[in-house]
Amino acid sequence: MPADEAILITTLAEYQTRFWIPVAQRLHRVGRDVRLLAFDDRSAEMAQAQGIAVVNMYRSGLASGTPVEDRRAFDARIADYGLSGSNFLFSHERFTFGIRDSAALRRRFMIYANAMEQLLDQLAARSQPAVLVQELGGFLSVIAAFYAARRRGIRNWFIEPSFFRGRLYYTPDSLTAPDTMATPAGEVSPEVRAYLDETLSQRAIVIPQKDRHHYSAAFKKVASLRNSRRLAEKLWDQYALGKHQEFGHNLRHARVHAAMALNATRLKKLYRPMPDAPFVYYPLHVPADMALTLRSPEYLDQVATIDFLLRTIPDTHLLVVKEHPAQIGAISSHRFFELARRFDNFVLLPPQTNNYAVLARADAVVSVNSKSGAEAVLLGKPVLVMGDAFYRTCPLVFTADRLKDVPQRLRDALSAPPFDPAEAAPYFETAWRRSVPGELYIDNPQQLDVFAATLASAIAGPPVGN
Repeated sequence: MPADEAILITTLAEYQTRFWIPVAQRLHRVGRDVRLLAFDDRSAEMAQAQGIAVVNMYRSGLASGTPVEDRRAFDARIADYGLSGSNFLFSHERFTFGIRDSAALRRRFMIYANAMEQLLDQLAARSQPAVLVQELGGFLSVIAAFYAARRRGIRNWFIEPSFFRGRLYYTPDSLTAPDTMATPAGEVSPEVRAYLDETLSQRAIVIPQKDRHHYSAAFKKVASLRNSRRLAEKLWDQYALGKHQEFGHNLRHARVHAAMALNATRLKKLYRPMPDAPFVYYPLHVPADMALTLRSPEYLDQVATIDFLLRTIPDTHLLVVKEHPAQIGAISSHRFFELARRFDNFVLLPPQTNNYAVLARADAVVSVNSKSGAEAVLLGKPVLVMGDAFYRTCPLVFTADRLKDVPQRLRDALSAPPFDPAEAAPYFETAWRRSVPGELYIDNPQQLDVFAATLASAIAGPPVGN
């Protein structure tokens, strides 16, 4: 990485900015030119107060002079970015925030794209190279920054949690899942062997530290005094002070969590214990995650996917489903009760059921791109992968390119001879080598040191793992 290269880091909310400020300070100390691209007003103010170079992307985009309401200007920008249209680009925010207004989405995209183009013009005028760093996501802030950088040939590093606790994947210039398990490593390191053994003995799912607060019951989130106070603060900022927030759908967010609490209460009547009969396991994914909205959009409606599986699964097996522990009640209870009314081969487990206990009992696992699929491989279970997953190219799994192929591929998985779980270890070694140490949004000094060093190393060299 050239010494004068500008490291551009997007930050979408205050909790992210509280992390990126000390990262930027550490990079500054080793001579790096770092600029935060802040997509909410408070983040820009926080960075400025700490002496960090920052661009307020919303205000900059509005003041750029390029129209944000003009449909022709939007269409020209989409064409410049090599895109065939905008519906897919907007799908994540439509689903996450419930936004119906396409004009509002076009306006937001143009504001952010204008800000990014203006910044890149300034860098180009000084002949200063740049690299873009972003947490993987499907929001228009991330999308606009990515495509503006791509048009200029600027490398974009997407960061996401890896399969391994305390480690990350850096993926260059693509929203697709990193390909980490296509080939087995020649030798399994003691470090990886110990990690896999510990994971199996503890039977614990991998939860990035930044997401742990999501893994509490919905009613606890609604009743939390801290959450109520934070909601009041955000509403005051938004409506009384006129502060722009990238995640500014605060009232909808509160309503969604209230609905989740109600759904979770209703679903208690539907939960059943793990059956003694043979079953196939489908673990639910986080409904609004970009792993579904952008990476595997054909499976976004998970209830429709479950309905299809219930209609096509071999009649020798039940279909066991469990909600994602971070999103209990996120899917309408009415839709689950309708499945239970129509299908006697449908079992919905209590969400507190240990995931490894279910995997161990299942005859096969069907996954879009959940980490549960990789955990099943670790246990030596047949796995059918339908979507864009980091383990899709592992030779030990079965894949389906289309929904219509799923029934036959599931039968293939169920009839396949078992494999020794030890055979999977070399593939996890490969995945380990393609990951790097670090955690997003954990701001203790030691972890910040590790992350800053990892970031500088990752963006300085060739794509991680190559």
